[in-house]
Amino acid sequence: MSAIRLNLLPHREQRRVRLRRQFWVFAAGALAIALLVAVTVHGVLETMFDAQAARNEFLKQEIARVDKQIEAVRRLREDIDALIARKKIIEALQTDRGQSVAILDELARRVPDGVYLRSIRQEGRRVSLTGIAQTNARVSSLMRNLEDSRIFETPVLIEVRTAERGARRLAEFTMTTSVRAVPGSTVAAAASVKG
Repeated sequence: MSAIRLNLLPHREQRRVRLRRQFWVFAAGALAIALLVAVTVHGVLETMFDAQAARNEFLKQEIARVDKQIEAVRRLREDIDALIARKKIIEALQTDRGQSVAILDELARRVPDGVYLRSIRQEGRRVSLTGIAQTNARVSSLMRNLEDSRIFETPVLIEVRTAERGARRLAEFTMTTSVRAVPGSTVAAAASVKG
């Protein structure tokens, strides 16, 4: 006869232990998978952050390089502007080189007999004249001659006073006149800047 085997453990208790063991195995597996996913995500994010930080650093370096280039271009533009300004001044001086000669030549033609100039001073377009004349009529004649000139315009008498030189009475005078602006000259450029 065969022996009959009896199971003394309750069937449900075994099943509960087996299910509990399975639960802990699955929980440990899920925890391991979650930790693995978290570590992987953290690694991926860390790599992305490092790559972004490297890109940011590269951009900072490139921006600094471009800023230096912009500064160099700005300095070059300033130098170019300064050179252009010098060139214009030199060209204007070349244009006006003969102006002093023309002014003196015109004065020699326009000063009437009996009028003697002591000083001639030019500041921009303005010419100041001081001198002595035999009579006030000679000073008036000088003013009319300057007004009719091709170089001078708008003579203005500043002062006339009588001076005695020995037995003679002379008229000492001070007057100003303007030089007509010739297009392209420094005198015309100065007049356009002041006007």
